[in-house]
Amino acid sequence: MDYKLLIAKEIHQHVAEHLTEEQIFDLLENPKHADHGDVAFPAFSLAKVFRKAPQMIANELAEKINHSFIEKTETVGPYLNFFLNKNEISSAVLKEITTQKDTFGDASIGEGKNVPIDMSSPNIAKPISMGHLRSTVIGNALANIVEKVGYKPVKINHLGDWGTQFGKLIVAYKKWGNEADVKADPIAQLLKLYVQFHEVAEEETELEDEAREWFKKLEDGDQEASELWKWFREESLKEFMKIYEMLDISFDSFNGEAFYNDKMDEVVELLEEKNLLTTDRGATIVDLEKYNLNPALIKKSDGATLYITRDLAAAIYRKRTYDFALSLYAVGNEQSNHFKQLKAVLSEMGYDWAEDMYHIPFGLITQGGKKLSTRKGKIILLEEVLNEATNLAMEQINEKNPNLEDKEEVAKQVGIGSVIFHDLKNDRLNNFDFVLEEVVQFEGETGPYVQYTNARALSILRKADVELDLEEKLSLDDEYAWEVIKLINSFPDIVLTAFEKFEPSVIAKYSLHLSQAFNKYYGNTRILIEDEQRNARLVLVKATTVVLQESLRLLGVKAPSKM
Repeated sequence: MDYKLLIAKEIHQHVAEHLTEEQIFDLLENPKHADHGDVAFPAFSLAKVFRKAPQMIANELAEKINHSFIEKTETVGPYLNFFLNKNEISSAVLKEITTQKDTFGDASIGEGKNVPIDMSSPNIAKPISMGHLRSTVIGNALANIVEKVGYKPVKINHLGDWGTQFGKLIVAYKKWGNEADVKADPIAQLLKLYVQFHEVAEEETELEDEAREWFKKLEDGDQEASELWKWFREESLKEFMKIYEMLDISFDSFNGEAFYNDKMDEVVELLEEKNLLTTDRGATIVDLEKYNLNPALIKKSDGATLYITRDLAAAIYRKRTYDFALSLYAVGNEQSNHFKQLKAVLSEMGYDWAEDMYHIPFGLITQGGKKLSTRKGKIILLEEVLNEATNLAMEQINEKNPNLEDKEEVAKQVGIGSVIFHDLKNDRLNNFDFVLEEVVQFEGETGPYVQYTNARALSILRKADVELDLEEKLSLDDEYAWEVIKLINSFPDIVLTAFEKFEPSVIAKYSLHLSQAFNKYYGNTRILIEDEQRNARLVLVKATTVVLQESLRLLGVKAPSKM
């Protein structure tokens, strides 16, 4: 229920000549203190047109406004504060949420248009590390959020599946590898071969030439090179899929770098046609001085194309294929300049849709304040972190509820969910420190705390074991219930804010606030006591589970019904 809109309509009736409903709506504020009401209107904006002091305007408006959903109005200085009729509002809000269920908060602004999201994008023949977590879970949450507001997300895993490293891998495999070992443990064996190549190449420098020759063969479509490359890619993907399955994340496309090999010549031709290419010390560039950017390097002096050439081809392909309304790239902050150049070159090419492309940057995961990259010289594998988180969740379940049904599955949902939630509760541009033991706690600002709040609410409903009556008036007027009602009612606005900012942390932080408010309500209210408000209280509990579960779903986190 949008009571702010109702208040804007009420005020508009008395100031229609001077402010539109939309302008009034934008001026409305949420007071910082509950004793200042539920909504505040600052009268400054009318001072000039009425030629009166804002306080006088606020007083005059207070006398004119009268509606059943407004309990009373008060003026504090230049502010007109509205105190809502808790019984009226609570009944309307609870009916709306429990009727709409998981569609509560849906919007239609996307009109079914496509939104490709470039996300995850690990390199073939290398393990998925903790470094890939952010792009993967931020991209997935954004896909859920854009779908919630009416778009059709297209999740693209732009695999790192091309480049000179494949020449090195082929050489290493032919010299030291065997099929059985690679099939048994693809990523570990391919990585081992890759490392071995570099170690041996320090002494035997001719290996680098061999690698370049094999990559050239691969580029030219040599059968043996192509078959090996395809096999390495397939085996790597099988391993990646195990981790994506753990995270419960799927993709609509695995078109990676290799897919655009035959699409880059057209990009260079288009740039030539538009007279955008110049030569600088043998390299082919696009001058971007008017954008205050360094030149975009399209071809090196040896004629080799670069990342930006490939990304130009990818952007053009995605526009042609998906006719996107928005195109999102969930890629680290360090690539910001690259995406500025990409958009600038596309703009120079005359593509006004470049403005619909958004780089969604994010900070680093750190450990002890240092970049999370190595542990005793080894990569921190995402799979190991997820397994460890599951084990820690199981330890706590065994302490709190050892007889829990399906506890192995619940431990996975809690452990893996805690890692995803911890990533997403942080503003994405911030770096954050990762301490697994803190992440998998059932108390504090964690994913398990939100999951546990939802499970607790569901247990209340199971204990009550009654059919909820949505037809009767669902009036609640105590302060603890009112805080929960205001929060669950604000969910549609929260979803829109998360979409407008491309910021999943808005939803994660909201779910924590709602959990805290509900637990305060639970701690101060005898929910199951038999009286005339029992049904309304239970409907409030139900509505809270609806919103908590949908919040978690948008983040890509499971909501176990028992914990």
